[in-house]
Amino acid sequence: MVKEYLSQRGVAFTERDVATDRTAAGEIMRLTGQMAVPVTIIDGQTVVGFDRPRLDHILSTIVKGPSLGAAVGDASRITAMRGLPPSNGAFVGAVKPGSTAQRMGIVSGDIIIEINGQPVHDAGEMESLMGRMGRGDRLVLVFQRNGNRHAAEGVL
Repeated sequence: MVKEYLSQRGVAFTERDVATDRTAAGEIMRLTGQMAVPVTIIDGQTVVGFDRPRLDHILSTIVKGPSLGAAVGDASRITAMRGLPPSNGAFVGAVKPGSTAQRMGIVSGDIIIEINGQPVHDAGEMESLMGRMGRGDRLVLVFQRNGNRHAAEGVL
């Protein structure tokens, strides 16, 4: 439910599976003292479970820069889970209607591999690169769709 909630709001996130990632499991124990999932960390604030009012509050207090409007995850994990050829980058799970991503032609299933000439190896790296950009900045995305490389330009 947390993933769906964040995706619907165009909030980029990185998913970590505590069942297969011992480091992530240890981090949850350190942060919360328990093994309850999901655990969501937004701007240094920890939310255990799907606590919609708390998530709404935290998201409303964050000063947000421009948004691409695409929910992304680590392409290497998602392609492996789906039995697809391995790929690095940010896998687009959903695109918010009317967003920059939609205007640029990005669709669910695309894998963003470069932003303004900088390589994107995973969703966290994409978030970091997007976080350095401001409204009105020119944006050039290189992405893979069905194994083919494409580029799209837009303005945030």
